[in-house]
Amino acid sequence: MEKKILVIDDNLHMRENIAEILELADYDVLTAVNGKEGVLKAQQTHPDVIICDIMMPELDGYGVLYLLSKNAETSNIPFIFLTAKAEMNDLRKGMNLGADDYLTKPFEETDLLNAIEARIKRNEVFKAIDSNSPENLSSFFDEAKGTKALEDLSKSQKIKVYAKKEMIYLEGNYPHALYYIAKGKVKVFKTNEDGKELIVGIYGEGDFIGYLPLLKDCEYQDSAMALEEATINLIAKAGFNELVNKNKDVSMKFIKMLSGNVMEVENELLKYAYNTVRKRVADSLVKLSNKYKSENTTLFSISREDLSNMVGTAPESVIRVLSEFKADKLIETQGRKIKVLNKKELERIEY
Repeated sequence: MEKKILVIDDNLHMRENIAEILELADYDVLTAVNGKEGVLKAQQTHPDVIICDIMMPELDGYGVLYLLSKNAETSNIPFIFLTAKAEMNDLRKGMNLGADDYLTKPFEETDLLNAIEARIKRNEVFKAIDSNSPENLSSFFDEAKGTKALEDLSKSQKIKVYAKKEMIYLEGNYPHALYYIAKGKVKVFKTNEDGKELIVGIYGEGDFIGYLPLLKDCEYQDSAMALEEATINLIAKAGFNELVNKNKDVSMKFIKMLSGNVMEVENELLKYAYNTVRKRVADSLVKLSNKYKSENTTLFSISREDLSNMVGTAPESVIRVLSEFKADKLIETQGRKIKVLNKKELERIEY
């Protein structure tokens, strides 16, 4: 499949020259004569790479990059600046905004093609991380060959199968690996002084766990246990740290994951503070249903104790609420298995 390249440049000669080179290299080329048109075309076509001049009328290259970075659908498109030597002092501004690379005019044809090829390959590598497929994780390691940090990470990967209820890591221990869940479900939980658990997350295929202590170089602040037989890829600490420290794309990937986790935890704390038990049980059932949807079923298995640890209440309260939901035909139960019958109604529960 042809890769799509968007060229944004107000200089007709430069724009046509770049387009001709890329078309000869079998790229599908789109062009825009100014920044505003470029933003519109990027949002409409989602190209694989954007090449953009800095100094343009209507909207300069910085403005193009800023607007595209604020849109979730275009924020991850590799972005290469075109800059004249006289503009080199301003280049740091563009890189700080998130540009991936730059070419100084005039440039050689091979420089242009090499920059585009490198960005396409790098983007495909990190799309593989975002995918929920363990096969794509293998592709990530295969594609990773080429830089020493990525090569070391690839070599450090090990695979381990954890039995149901087997501990993966323990609160207070020091981390030695990054964990990627290739198959199965894992609960991450904290334990108070009385031994009471509070489940802070249920994770499944395609999720990374245990990376915050690696990034902070500290002890685990929670524990992880397999809820069912789980296949986990273990990536050695040394390889992970080298990769994060040397590769901007990987470090940004985990920063985004951390940001998302912080927001999720903050939302959960608000729910614990203000929502009723009935509302918290409904939210937990919806979350579990969504977590298991990749298996094309709304039926999932969770102990009443684990569910109560997610909700933050006693098992007896959870059992009572489940009985009410069952009577209202919102769920069905088969032993410890729960089947959500009406997710929309569960989402609408307010008290």
